[in-house]
Amino acid sequence: MCVALFGLLPGCASVRTLDAAKPGAPVVYAGTRLDWYALQGGCCPRDRFGAEAPKYAGFDLPASALLDTLLLPLSLATALGIGLGISGGN
Repeated sequence: MCVALFGLLPGCASVRTLDAAKPGAPVVYAGTRLDWYALQGGCCPRDRFGAEAPKYAGFDLPASALLDTLLLPLSLATALGIGLGISGGN
C-alpha cells in the first residue's frame, strides 16, 4: 500500500511545485493553490506556478493540502527569504 502511495507522489501538485523553482511563483501552499487554480479552470498553470496541474486536481487536493501544511515552516522561511543552510551529513 505504501509503495503505491509513493508511486503517486510525482503526480502530487505540492511535489511538482517544489521541483519547479520558478522565480515569482507562489511558495506557501503552492500545491494546494495549483490544484485550486486547476479546479477553477485556470488556463496557464505552468506560467503561474512553473508546473503543470495534476490530471485529477480534485483527487490530489486533500493530499496536497496535507503535505503543504507539513512543509509550512519551510515554505514560510523561503517566502521570507530566510536561508536555512541545511546540508547533508558527512
